Amino acid sequence: MARIAIIDKDKCTREKCGYVCVKVCPGVLMGDETVVIDKEGWPVISEELCTGCGICPKKCPVDAITIINLAHELDCPVHSYGVNSFRLYGRMPLPQEGVVGFIGKNGIGKSTAMKMLAGTLSANFGKVEAAQFKEQYRQSVEEKHYFEKLASKKLKVSYKPQNIERIASAFAGTVGELLEQLDERCKREEYAGMLSIGGIMERGVKNISGGELQRVAIVGALCKDAQVYYFDEPSSYLDIGQRLAVAACLRELAQQKQVFVIEHDLALFDYLADYVYVFYGQENAYGVMSGVKNSKAGVGEFLGGYLKAENTRFRKEEIRFAKGNEGEKKKEARLHYPAMQKKFEGQFEFSCKEGKLYEGEIVGIVGKNGIGKSLFVKMLAGEEKADGGEGMEKCSISYKPQYIKPKEGMSVLEYFNSLQLNSFVLEECKRKLEIGRLLERHMEHLSGGELQRVVIAAALSKEAQLYLFDEPSAFLDVEQRLHFANLLRSVIGDSKKVAFVVDHDVVLIDLISNRVMPFDGVPSKKGHAANALGKKDGMNAFLKGMGITMRRDEQTLRPRINKSGSVLDREQKKSGEYYAAA
Repeated sequence: MARIAIIDKDKCTREKCGYVCVKVCPGVLMGDETVVIDKEGWPVISEELCTGCGICPKKCPVDAITIINLAHELDCPVHSYGVNSFRLYGRMPLPQEGVVGFIGKNGIGKSTAMKMLAGTLSANFGKVEAAQFKEQYRQSVEEKHYFEKLASKKLKVSYKPQNIERIASAFAGTVGELLEQLDERCKREEYAGMLSIGGIMERGVKNISGGELQRVAIVGALCKDAQVYYFDEPSSYLDIGQRLAVAACLRELAQQKQVFVIEHDLALFDYLADYVYVFYGQENAYGVMSGVKNSKAGVGEFLGGYLKAENTRFRKEEIRFAKGNEGEKKKEARLHYPAMQKKFEGQFEFSCKEGKLYEGEIVGIVGKNGIGKSLFVKMLAGEEKADGGEGMEKCSISYKPQYIKPKEGMSVLEYFNSLQLNSFVLEECKRKLEIGRLLERHMEHLSGGELQRVVIAAALSKEAQLYLFDEPSAFLDVEQRLHFANLLRSVIGDSKKVAFVVDHDVVLIDLISNRVMPFDGVPSKKGHAANALGKKDGMNAFLKGMGITMRRDEQTLRPRINKSGSVLDREQKKSGEYYAAA
């Protein structure tokens, strides 16, 4: 049996706890060096000597130790971040003709693999200074050839990183100046037009929004003259129209070049990927890369939790897509909001019709960026006042905003204890969203995805009549999005409360919504919200406005975007059925 020992150095208090892990280890008590202290004062667990008794993880006062017993032996890691740290196993993905997609949970090595392939991180193939890692990794001829070409600069790559915020801090000029520097293919004007950033060329890179910065980063990567192109989470901050515009650019690029993509929007991933590598493992502990699979099989096996070729089950249950409840179903009207208007001097104006909300329903809000979706939710929450003072009728509200400011100096546990929360719902959220290991961490030290999960759990656990979620899928992986969907449906359905959800992930909106409220207008100028429609009519109106058609997967029932101009796309547009309901 293979064994992995992980020590979270962000949690470990070392001498403050008196090295409890050393004191309680049966191996140490018997005279073995199962746990030792290195020269910097960190405890080090020998994976060869560890028996997997599970005592040190239980006794660790800050929950910093994870011992994982694997049912089968794994090869030496392709990369390790050090002793008792995250490591990645499997054979390195290699370029294929078309688009290659990486799918899997957060924190299991997708970005690590992409960085190694792009040359921004050197693969160490298990060669770290520790006795338990042996130099057993054997590169294939193809892997060796790829990395030799990369090292000798004979292979040129273009890499769009996950953390685009660093671009703004590293470049002081305008968008136009940045793209001019990167434009090796004389394509910046063409791509700027396709991704609608032509109007921001004179603006400073530091002064543009997250969605604009994402599109600038993508255009910059596309403009470089390379053989292989890498895109890590290109859909973040983008609306569905912008996501499909990016997809069109990448699909076109893949006809001439080789393209890799990491993406958590399942509909977009499905639309983009020709080949798939499934990543599985345990978050922040270890990851394993599957062999290459065709797109349909790879996504299907990921959702099923079982890899056929590898004969490996990595999840206990399948991820299933069921029919969502449609319409009002003669339910009792619970809440009412009035017609509202809001004008910002010389900038943006918004209006919405009055509407009723029915018990136990979730209303999905869809539309382009910059047409008032977040403003509408803020007006319902009382964060913004409508012109004339009209607002939501008096009721208790739980509101998860689009942008989250962490509580500095407060641990996650202290944050939960500071709120009046339903303990039963909170425990279910902790379990489903894997928050337990975050409880002792300070809020300001959490990643974007970790902070999102914590705030979602708090919002779901609050006792309220109306629940408002603004872009809850941001920074979450596919599994976490679907867990959120199931939790939300359970909380709202069981309590007969009401919820609004703003999001750009059409799979999530399809999964949770009873009704859909499509927004229309001109971004940054004018927006309008009509009454919420039954899910089928609402999704159909929204997709028609975007020029997109969606079908249902025969096996999983998940919604899938049709390729533009395909037979099914043309047939659905001709019939007016842009949305194939379950």
